[in-house]
This record gives sequence, C-alpha cells and structure tokens, in this order.
Amino acid sequence: MDQQLWEIFLALALGFVAVYGIYARRRVAAAEEEETHSSTTTTSIDGKCRSENSADVDADVIIVGAGVAGAALAHTLGKDGRRVHVIERDLTEPDRIVGELLQPGGYLKLIELGLEDCVEGIDAQRVFGYALFKDGKKTRLSYPLEKFHSDVAGRSFHNGRFIQRMREKAATLPNVRLEQGTVTSLLEDKGTIRGVQYKTKSGEELTAYAPLTVVCDGCFSNLRRSLCDPKVDVPSCFVGLVLENCDLPFANHGHVVLADPSPILFYPISSTEIRCLVDVPGQKVPSISNGEMAKYLKTTVAPQVPPELHDAFINAVDKGNIRTMPNRSMPAAPHPTPGALLMGDAFNMRHPLTGGGMTVALSDIVVLRDLLRPLVDLNDAPTLCKYLESFYTLRKPVASTINTLAGALYKVFCSSTDQARKEMRQACFDYLSLGGVFSNGPVSLLSGLNPRPLSLVCHFFAVAIYGVGRLLLPFPSPKRMWIGARLISSASGIIFPIIKAEGVRQMFFPATVPAYYRAPPSE
Repeated sequence: MDQQLWEIFLALALGFVAVYGIYARRRVAAAEEEETHSSTTTTSIDGKCRSENSADVDADVIIVGAGVAGAALAHTLGKDGRRVHVIERDLTEPDRIVGELLQPGGYLKLIELGLEDCVEGIDAQRVFGYALFKDGKKTRLSYPLEKFHSDVAGRSFHNGRFIQRMREKAATLPNVRLEQGTVTSLLEDKGTIRGVQYKTKSGEELTAYAPLTVVCDGCFSNLRRSLCDPKVDVPSCFVGLVLENCDLPFANHGHVVLADPSPILFYPISSTEIRCLVDVPGQKVPSISNGEMAKYLKTTVAPQVPPELHDAFINAVDKGNIRTMPNRSMPAAPHPTPGALLMGDAFNMRHPLTGGGMTVALSDIVVLRDLLRPLVDLNDAPTLCKYLESFYTLRKPVASTINTLAGALYKVFCSSTDQARKEMRQACFDYLSLGGVFSNGPVSLLSGLNPRPLSLVCHFFAVAIYGVGRLLLPFPSPKRMWIGARLISSASGIIFPIIKAEGVRQMFFPATVPAYYRAPPSE
C-alpha cells in the first residue's frame, strides 16, 4: 500500500514538473517574440506600429511651425544637409501686431545664419536706437554700433512679410519640405518622441516620423505641455494701430512713452506706416465692438502721445482698424525628452516691450545648429537628448539677459501710486538721459549686442542707487531715507524673482553646470 502511494505521489510530482516545463517554455517563447517585436516596431500614441528601419522615416528633423523660429531653423538645418519636413498650420502670410522689431543683436544672428537678405525687398526700416518720453521731456538713446559694419542696425518691418521671405528661402532648398497641416499630437513610444500626427489641409489624418522633432508652434502652442512646465503669465495686452502720413519725432528710432498707466510704443514698419502699440495692464481690455476702446484711446491715451503724432493717432482710431494681442511671459522650464525639442515662443517668452523675442529665437538656432553640426546620425534618441541638454545652458547668456531686462523694464516703466516705484521710474529715465556709459551699457544689453547677465544686474542696481542719491541730496530727511530704502527693496523685488525663474546657476555660473561641457556622442 505504501509502495502504491509513493508511486502515485511520484507520478503527480513528475506531472507537475512536466506541466511547469511546458508553461515555462511558452513563457520564454512569448518573451522572445515580444522582444523581437519591440525591437523592430514602435507603438505610437494612436496604437499604430511602424518598422524602425522602414522607409516611412521621411526626414532627419520634423519642425512643427514655420514662424520666425521654424522657418529660420528649417533653412539652417537644410543648408547643413539635413532632410527637413516643416508642418505649418497656415502657410499664407501672417498678419500680426508683434514680432516687427529685430534688434541689432538679432540682425547679427541673421547674418550668421545667412538670412540677412530676408529683410530686403519688404520695405524694412533701419532702426538706430530709441527715444524716451516722460512728462514732456525726451531723450535719445543710440545703439552702440561704432565697432560694427555700417549695415548693422535694428530692422523693423511687417512681421508677415519677413516670415514669408524666410519660408520662401527655406523652400528653395531641395531637402526642405514645407507642408500645410495641423499637428494634433506627438507620437510617443516608451518616453521617446518618434514623430507627429497631423491633419492635412484637405482633412486627411497622416503621421510623419523623424529622429528629432522640434516644436516651434508659437505662443499658443498646444504641444509644449508634455515637453516643459509652462508657467504662462499675461501681465498686459497690446492694442495695435497703424499710423499713416506722419513722421516720428526721431527718424529711424523706436519711441517709448512712459505713459499712465503703462508704456506706449511707436516704431516704423514701412516707409509710410508707423506701428503704435498701447500697453493695457491686465488680461481684459475695453471692448472694441461697443466703442469703449476708441473712447479709452482718445480720452486716456491720446493726451499722452507726442504732439507730432497726435493727429495721426486720432485718425488711426477713427479708421477703426484696432487690434489686440495678449502679452505673454513664460520662463524656459524644459523636460528633456528623447526625440523632441522646444524652440521659439513655444519654449520661452518675455514681455515684448523690448522687442527681444526674435533675437532670442535666432540666437537659440545658432546654438542648436552648432551642437548638431558634428552629428551625422540622430537616431540614438536617449544619447542625443543627453547631449542636447547643453543647449539649455549655452543659450542662457543671451536669453536670460533679454528676458530679465524685458520683465524688469516693463515693471519699472509702468506707473504706480507707490512713491518708491515712482522714484525708480524717474531715476531710470534720468539715468538713461545722462548718456555715455549710463545709456550705452543698458542699450547694448537691450539690443542683444552685450548679452551679459552680470552687467544687467549692475546697471539695474546702479539705477536704484542713483535714485536713492537723488532723494538724499542735498539734504537727507527721515522720510526721504525711508523712501530710498523702499526703492532698493522695490528694485530687488522686481529683478530677483525674474532671475530666480531664469535660473541663478545657469544664468551667472553656466560653467558649473555639467551639461555645459557635454561632448558630441561618438558615431
């Protein structure tokens, strides 16, 4: 009996071993099949698959958007031999009220990219500096261009004409393909962006694949959320008008009126037109449709416009072609993602008061071009992503200087009921009016010719100290000393939060960031 029980137990044990063996072999086979499958296909967000080595990888780089950043990048990478596929929502000429002033630093980048001819044939106007107006006083601030070629200056133009010229130039390259379509999503597989899904002009849903996708779809980007931490602030709105048949008080200069409640800008956009941008604080503006906007412009703004422009301003309001645009600010806070990169306003925005957006975008393109040039193959997405982390550090000197200056100047130039802020505003106007190093330094920062963050901080606090000195001389009083202390505190409260958002280490000590020294991956 015991022998029979032992044989039964042994048979059951052997059966279990056999069953487990069959199960284990099936698991191993399934794992091998899954591994083989995953090594030859990529699952996109819509569940479709493609072979990693198939012919549907139709480009080296996909660029989403063909604005200033997208069009310039397409030409730059195409000129370097990359196959570029640009997908733009609307290839007709844009009609915007911003992106119309290119600083001299941006023009130098345009030359570096071989795109300087894109400001020719569009009636672009040369800009040699700024004029400031406050309480009936005015001062002229010239760009320090003495060391540069005579052609180097700022340029102002119709934004749409400039973009169309760059698109046309990019399209002349045989390896650059411009297509009208709306990108609806990025195609992701295991944390890596493989391409995009988009809808063509005819409504057909298509996918495109490339080792690198650069998202440049502008300030209203619907793709950046997965690639960065978008903290968008809207401090104000611009109300745009076009003045005709009039001359600026200072020809070929941008004009900034320190008005109440916030600045008014004037600059030429053609030989016969002057752009006026009225800053309205907050996110709401008077209604255009019911006449509130026209009333606001005539009663509140017009009395503060320089006399030479007053009649043309009123005529522009009466003409009725009034446009509005929210002013967005967003520090660069990327999530380094294999296979994808953000650029332009989709990546980083600052208040347009200083006209620095295009300069930052073109500077970023030069940095990215130089990083990609040593690379023949872009297919190793994780390695490429790690290497391109240096982009975020190398761009900082130019970007952080212009971003910080734009945010700080806007806050200083806005009127305030606070006495310390009033003193800071007056001190800024008087400091710049001194001329020489007092104006050349800040203007060289503004123009993108001297992208040094430390120089910016020094000049900013020099203005604050100058303001305190004005208060304390010739005879200090307890009240004046208190206002002076609050002025320094107010200045610190303006600039330090902006610097913190930009990143103190990357802004002032980029050489301490490991990515700064990252070498190109070996092929």
